[in-house]
Parts: sequence; C-alpha cells; structure tokens
Amino acid sequence: MGGMVRTPLTPAERERGERLGRLLREARGGRSMTVIAAAAGVSAETLRKIETGRAPTPAFFTVAALADALGLSMDRLAVACEPAPLPAVTLPATA
Repeated sequence: MGGMVRTPLTPAERERGERLGRLLREARGGRSMTVIAAAAGVSAETLRKIETGRAPTPAFFTVAALADALGLSMDRLAVACEPAPLPAVTLPATA
C-alpha cells in the first residue's frame, strides 16, 4: 500500500501557518471552537489544528469558510498570510 508522502514544510510555510492560526484564534475571541467550526462546516479538530499551526497549509475553501464564520475579510487573511519579506542583503562596495 503506497501512501502519499508529504514534503516537509519550509520554515516560511510553518511561520505563515502560525500567523494564520493566531489571526483565527484572535478573531474567535471567547466564542466556542465547536460553534465556529460548525458554522464553517469543519470539525472542531480541524479548527484546533489550524489555530495551533499543526495544519499550516489548510485548503483555501476551509480558510474561506472559517473567515466567513468569524466575520473576517479575505483581504485581511491574505495580508496576514503573505510570505514574510526576505531580509535585506548588503553587498560589499566595489571600488
């Protein structure tokens, strides 16, 4: 039986997943994870995994449904999930 092999996530993908999870957790506030998950049509375990960064690359439609259930705009989510800018590289001066 062959299973699907997942490629390891890059540090940037993990960090983006953590930012997404943090944004969703903050937007949920004091509301029950179960209630929000049900409103989005996903399991509470799926929401838990996304919020904790254990599912850092959820499907687009899952994210869209959670955003709708939480009253978040897709624009706000997109900004939160943009890749972090690369550090500036200083090149040595040439004479």
